[in-house]
Amino acid sequence: MGNFQSNSKSTKFGTFGGVFTPCTLTILGVIMFLRLGQVVGQAGIINAILIVLAAKVITTLTTLSLSAIATNTRVRGGGAYYLISRSLGVEFGGAIGVVFFLAQAISVAMYVIGFTEAFAQTFPSLASNSIAISSLVNLAVFVCVFIGAGWTIKVQYFILAILVAALVSFYVGAINDFELQNFQTNLTSRFQPGENFFTMFALFFPAVTGIMAGANMSGDLANPSRSIPRGTLLAVAATGIVYLSLALLLGCARPADELIANNMVIREISIWPMWITAGVFAATLSSALGSMMGAPRILQAFAKDEIFRSLNFFSFGSGATNEPRRATVLTFFIAQICIVLGDLNAIAPIITMFFMITYGLLNLATFYEAVTKNPSYRPTFPLRHWSISLAGTIGCLGVMFLINWVWALVSIGFIALLHWLIRWREIESRWGDLQSGVVFERARRALLQLEEQTRHPKNWRPIVMALSGSGWTRAYIPIYGHWLTAGHGILSLAHVVTGDIEDHAERRKRYEKVLREFIAKEELQAFPVVTINQFLSDGIESLLQCHGIGGLQPNTVLLGWPRDASRAETFGASIRVIGRMGQSVLAARFLEHRNADESKPTTVDQHWLVPSGTIDVWWRGMKNGALMMLLAHMLHKNNEWRSNRIRLMRVVENAEAESEVHAHLVGLSASARIECDVRVIVSQAPPADVIHAESGQAAIVLVGFQTPEEGSEMSLFNRMEELTLNLPRVIFVESAGGMELES
Repeated sequence: MGNFQSNSKSTKFGTFGGVFTPCTLTILGVIMFLRLGQVVGQAGIINAILIVLAAKVITTLTTLSLSAIATNTRVRGGGAYYLISRSLGVEFGGAIGVVFFLAQAISVAMYVIGFTEAFAQTFPSLASNSIAISSLVNLAVFVCVFIGAGWTIKVQYFILAILVAALVSFYVGAINDFELQNFQTNLTSRFQPGENFFTMFALFFPAVTGIMAGANMSGDLANPSRSIPRGTLLAVAATGIVYLSLALLLGCARPADELIANNMVIREISIWPMWITAGVFAATLSSALGSMMGAPRILQAFAKDEIFRSLNFFSFGSGATNEPRRATVLTFFIAQICIVLGDLNAIAPIITMFFMITYGLLNLATFYEAVTKNPSYRPTFPLRHWSISLAGTIGCLGVMFLINWVWALVSIGFIALLHWLIRWREIESRWGDLQSGVVFERARRALLQLEEQTRHPKNWRPIVMALSGSGWTRAYIPIYGHWLTAGHGILSLAHVVTGDIEDHAERRKRYEKVLREFIAKEELQAFPVVTINQFLSDGIESLLQCHGIGGLQPNTVLLGWPRDASRAETFGASIRVIGRMGQSVLAARFLEHRNADESKPTTVDQHWLVPSGTIDVWWRGMKNGALMMLLAHMLHKNNEWRSNRIRLMRVVENAEAESEVHAHLVGLSASARIECDVRVIVSQAPPADVIHAESGQAAIVLVGFQTPEEGSEMSLFNRMEELTLNLPRVIFVESAGGMELES
């Protein structure tokens, strides 16, 4: 018993048995024998050939994409699902896993119904028992596949021989029945009411959808990256020749009326009709076997990825060869439901849409792999180019809408719904995909374009570097940085670790990890950065020189105001460095955090609470005023701050200047297109008294300041402390310019 299992486990299929044979038998199936005559009769020889060529162009382009992506990765079980999910990500992969499995499962019903139609015409007395016959055939196909893929592949060799004999029989009969008059009259179309070129295309297209039959067996192939391209392309070429020759000979052998009315016209033409009967039975059964083998393997691979936990039951295989028998049972029941509810003409267009979406996304995956220039995209298949994959994508999408725009929208909507559901559930893939590559390429191109453009004050955006420490100790810094940049600019949370780099180098990544955890937990739109320097000012200087890229270097630094006078000198040195580097300074002075222990984390939730009151901007001129107005506007744009009105305020000493200053500020607000309440206070009291009286209940106050000269740090600290003594929340602003209110 042990030897038997070992041998079974090592059994893998090659190009001919594992890819070419399943693809060929699935392509040369029920549509060829039972519906190709109708397509030729209604569309005419010319249009029928165009239909075949159009279908083959789409499948050839898709096969080229399939070949490129199959030779770029180690292909495991799951076929197209595996390839798409590993490229476009878990959302598209999961959606395609569901759709492609259903398409394959429903295909079983289509082929079984086709077999039953042929059987009923061969034995008319049994025609009334069509559902019973279809059910028995479906059960027989299920039993064959349930036993194992190895036995089924061997059966397909026998079926292929019957199919070749049937085609030879038809070719001999068609050549004998050739009539020039039929050829001339059948050149043009004779569409019946309600039919047109695209309805005939929709009817025919399922005939060529077998190109994935080999890829679906990828887990059972000895060398998938070699067998899938060769076997699939050879099958597409061989079956293309067969379909083109059949379309031509059918139009030459019988008049259009007979081609349309007689579903078994190929048997009537054949010189040995019994071979056509055998061929129909063999082709439909082989196609059903191929789909019954492929669908469970797709579901098994899909279930193994645990995208939907409820499907985990189907991830388990049986025996030494890991046969997906649980998934095979489900496939059988889906096919049986479709057999009871549907007919061949109703099922074919639905399958067409599902396969079109699968092919389109496979082409799209290959296009993105190529166009993003991902270094990991190194396919060995020679016939590859992004334009081929793009043409395949556009072709699939275009044909979907030309066939039936309603079903096309429904199918796309179904995919979109599945995509949204998987994204909403925040399912993370355990494999790499090209989404990060697509984002990287977009960012790279955008950065290069940004670098080439002239920077105009109209396009100024806050690129804020917040000196937040670990994030947990001074949470109000990153949170207000987030409010000032969310949806408008870019926020970096910077941590300057003071000390010797030799002592802290190994801990740097740990500090950065802490920042990332803080960003993730608080759902901030920010980037972490950590530097180790002997002094704080040196660390700030390093960050301002090196952090950022191109046009995305920081233009504003947000830091905390000194807690006490002992830190004033260090603070002054730091902001002088920032000023020399050409960045604006925002210094946050929040009284409620002044007495807190800086070494201990505070409750972050309290910092997210927006205080009641106004956003007060104390105007003292355009130098700092422009930036303060923009910051107030950006803060107010956050949903949490919508109810906090902006107030533009100024103190004048005499009443004569009040109206003029008021008009000036109103005009300034109007030209800046920032809605605010203008308030001019006439007072000869010290500015500090006026500010305390007017802004004591404000949510936040913005006040301008000027970087002190060396040695004047204490003077600045005392002056600003006196100015805002008891105000709970103040941001001191020094602007480096670069923005204009009237831009």
